[in-house]
Amino acid sequence: MIFFKKISTLARVLFTSAAIYSIATSALAETAPQVKFTTSAGDFVVELYPDKAPKTVANFLQYVKDKHYDGTIFHRVINNFMIQGGGFDASYVQKPTRAPVEHEGRQALEKGLRNTPGTLAMARTADPQSATAQFFINVKANAFLDPVPIPPGDPVPQFEYRGEVYKNTPRAELLNARQLYGYTVFGRVISGMEVVEKIKATPTGAGGPFPTDVPKTPVLINSATLVK
Repeated sequence: MIFFKKISTLARVLFTSAAIYSIATSALAETAPQVKFTTSAGDFVVELYPDKAPKTVANFLQYVKDKHYDGTIFHRVINNFMIQGGGFDASYVQKPTRAPVEHEGRQALEKGLRNTPGTLAMARTADPQSATAQFFINVKANAFLDPVPIPPGDPVPQFEYRGEVYKNTPRAELLNARQLYGYTVFGRVISGMEVVEKIKATPTGAGGPFPTDVPKTPVLINSATLVK
């Protein structure tokens, strides 16, 4: 009899835990904004993760609300790599932006976001703190774009990067090394990935100020709209 009571109690605990997990998962899903991109190549929807990259998501959503992306193009398309857009209009005029958003790549990485196929990440210059409005969508696993985790310690006893081993390196030196920042992933394509695949395969060449990788037939973002 005691055995069955224990089983019953365990079942209630498991059921309660499962219910809590289900509620938490549902709540998270409800707080994940979704943006629909209507393009000349078709439509796709991205889901954003403010719980993993809050400042980046808020920055992106403000550009969406400001209609910044409407009328812009995918100006850099590299098959088997990524598609990039959000910065230039159809005449290759760069649109004005707000101040850069703080880089959140390492925080997002710690919470499971990597540059895997279909993920959305912020584009930037060589300066890790330069991301504004431009974004890219990975069309393959681009692990080399992920931030590099820094081992514990100060100085860091041993750190290996691209075949080189560094010993007793000041932590701040590694944290501030530009080549270790990577790119901030903050969302994922949840529908219409076939449209992204279509865009990545479009023939490219020179266009506007760019010598390569510009779609010969412009891929226009007609609108980017918050749908959830």
